[in-house]
Amino acid sequence: MFWQISQAVQSLVDYYMENARILVNALTSLGLTVYGGKNAPYVWVRFPGSKSWDVFAGILENTHIITIPGSGFGPGGEGYIRLSAFGQRDSIIEASERLKYLLYQEEL
Repeated sequence: MFWQISQAVQSLVDYYMENARILVNALTSLGLTVYGGKNAPYVWVRFPGSKSWDVFAGILENTHIITIPGSGFGPGGEGYIRLSAFGQRDSIIEASERLKYLLYQEEL
């Protein structure tokens, strides 16, 4: 029975880590600096010269995606946002596409 529980837990961990990989790939494809998503399903994205609350607000207003401003984790988090990969796969893929579209448009 323990083996079955362990296998079920590992399957769930693998699912969320694949979601993290999808987010990381989408954001790095735009040339963004991304941390995390390797040992936990959280992804940190760096936005140099930007306030994390401004990035949070821009993403929310333009994509309806909720991120977490890095400054909420302390002064070292300023200029970052955090994304969670805890979600359904289709929602993660949709969010990745919306983020890519928004951030690509902003680079122009």
